[in-house]
Amino acid sequence: MAEPVGPRRAALRVIGRVAARLGGAVFVLWAVASITFFAVRLIPGDPAQAVLGGPGSQASPEALAMVRNEYGFDQPVLVQYLAQLGRLATGDLGRSYALNQDVGPLVLSQLGGTLLLAVLALALAWLLALALAAWSTRGGTVAARVGSGLETVAAALPHFWLATSLIVVFSIWLGVFPPVSTGGATGLVLPVLTLAIPLAGFLGQIMRESLLLALESPFVLSARSRGESERGVLWTHALRHASLPAISLSGWAFGSLISGAVVVETIFARPGLGRTLLNAVTLRDVPMVIGVVMIVAVVYILMTLLTDAATRLADPRLRLS
Repeated sequence: MAEPVGPRRAALRVIGRVAARLGGAVFVLWAVASITFFAVRLIPGDPAQAVLGGPGSQASPEALAMVRNEYGFDQPVLVQYLAQLGRLATGDLGRSYALNQDVGPLVLSQLGGTLLLAVLALALAWLLALALAAWSTRGGTVAARVGSGLETVAAALPHFWLATSLIVVFSIWLGVFPPVSTGGATGLVLPVLTLAIPLAGFLGQIMRESLLLALESPFVLSARSRGESERGVLWTHALRHASLPAISLSGWAFGSLISGAVVVETIFARPGLGRTLLNAVTLRDVPMVIGVVMIVAVVYILMTLLTDAATRLADPRLRLS
């Protein structure tokens, strides 16, 4: 029999877990900022040119020299890197080279639209995955094969191809939804479907395998022996346990949805972090690129913490660890 954990030991475990989480979050943010900084620096072109309006600005050598001196572009890369880390440590994301505005308010103004898109896509992906997993595991051999095939095909669909196909079918042929993501609810349908369908295929594969194992578990056999219906066994017992791996992966899935928003927001001309990041990379706007990536990293960390908490709520065994 397991030895009961005392209050002091339990408190130390909680403190240790929180410290590990905070340390991991700081490391992730440092790694993201460092990789992004050097990756953008490797893009050909002069960052001073971006400050003065891009390659077509025809800036004079004197103006370029002034900008390099003002922004520190004439300093060694390591000095620029350390200066960037110092600003980030104080919460200062800097000023956009291209727009000459503070990066923080600009990024936050675009965050809401991307988060809405990602949250709706994640919710729809979960609904589709649950429905497909439940149907394919309880509908016989044919349903299992069809469900497995649909999950595999959906998970392999590229966002750009799926977005284009949805526009052709629902905008051009049927005229049901607009090809451009307007501010209304109808403009969200095609972008959300584009992000949700591949993720639903991936989550459905995980849920189906977990559900098959759960249906053969002792607690399910015990529930059947007590006279519970197959529907009650499925929805009350089996699906709860089968969803645990998918819940654990939802943090990663949310991050993949935000990265997929770069393609989706560009195709559907929808404002958001994806289009902002693409424009910033094109213009070599280092502060804007780092600002977007840092905000996305913070959202990813928060989502990971939420999924960890949800997993512990769904599985009582984890609350004791």
